Amino acid sequence: MIEGFKKFIARGNMIDMAVGVVMGGAVTTVVNAIVNSVINPFIAMIFGKPNMDGLLAITFNGATVSFGAVLGAILNFLIIAVAVYFCILVPINKFRDMTEALLAKTKLAEQKEAEEKAAEEPSAEEQTVQLLQQIRDELAKQNAARN
Repeated sequence: MIEGFKKFIARGNMIDMAVGVVMGGAVTTVVNAIVNSVINPFIAMIFGKPNMDGLLAITFNGATVSFGAVLGAILNFLIIAVAVYFCILVPINKFRDMTEALLAKTKLAEQKEAEEKAAEEPSAEEQTVQLLQQIRDELAKQNAARN
């Protein structure tokens, strides 16, 4: 049971997931700073409210429905999604594509080298023909020496 857990932890996917969680936390901190320091002050300038929570709010019988809070959450989500896509996914995909291209180029060079090496060495049929020719020549010499 513990051995299986060790294998699970040692897998690359688990490490990738841990890195993703850490990066997500870092991106969230940056996005929250942008929202609190840039977007919310613009909202305060335009609508006279400090943030979107009170914007488009309806209160009825002591219950408040705030569409502004939902819009703020959607805005945060979109900013985080854009940041993760352009700062994490695009560079990783670019690096992965470059790596695959390099591997393909290396495999192609190895295949070409193997083909050149195979072209230099005679095939099995050619070796057999050469061996038979050598045997023929040796037999011809021996027959000439006897006569």
